Amino acid sequence: MMRMLSVLALAVAISACNPGGGDSPDAAATPSPAATATPTPTATARATSNGARSVSEETDDFLFEYSYPAEAGRIAELASQLDVMLEQQRGQLADESQEARRAARADGFPYNKHSYTAEWKVVAALPGWLSLSNDVATYSGGAHGNYNLESLVWDKAKGESRKAIDLFVSPAALEKALGDRFCDELNRQRAKRRGAPVTKGGDDLFSDCPAIKDLTVLVGSSNGRTFNRLTLYAGPYVAGPYAEGAYKVNLSIDRAILDAVKPEFREAFSARN
Repeated sequence: MMRMLSVLALAVAISACNPGGGDSPDAAATPSPAATATPTPTATARATSNGARSVSEETDDFLFEYSYPAEAGRIAELASQLDVMLEQQRGQLADESQEARRAARADGFPYNKHSYTAEWKVVAALPGWLSLSNDVATYSGGAHGNYNLESLVWDKAKGESRKAIDLFVSPAALEKALGDRFCDELNRQRAKRRGAPVTKGGDDLFSDCPAIKDLTVLVGSSNGRTFNRLTLYAGPYVAGPYAEGAYKVNLSIDRAILDAVKPEFREAFSARN
């Protein structure tokens, strides 16, 4: 991103010194009547000495924001991976918003600026692991935007990243280990928001509990040494209508959940009494 901005800045500087864009003085002295002013995008990028990085760019087509904390930036391989994701998301947003503007113009509709924001946060920092969450919010011109939570767990020993759910034998194994704990707590939260008890299998579209495959799983820690708690995140439309917002259910890891962890990762976990 910084190299891209540097090249842009150099191009602007060269253009300012030679408005005609060529060697001929006549070419520089005779501006093209078809030339139009192009709005200059505003972009800021901040990389602190402790490893944190924050990027913000706004153009007529889109708003893009992306950041990650120092704990992630200090791990070179992880920072590189997050930087690649940054460039991919920024490029996708630029392409999609440009196409949406063309389509809006062709159809005679006003264009609503698209946006993508992502903020990586530390869930747990352990001696051998770093668990991160990513708060993502997007808007693509509709009635309202959308948002979600993503998971990334960095294995410091292997230099690899994976989703938290991949630390378990299978999603089905974790779902079985949870038993009714997740659903009971989710229904308690839903009843509080809806002002009425939630009956499983009722007429309400969102009366049943979502499957584990529809949730984001985060692994956390209360002792700074092992993963001993889970957060199960249900985004908009997963456990309730958009107006209800997202749901987060926090659970301590018990023996049943511990048994659902893959053997090679078992030492990173402990049951929480």
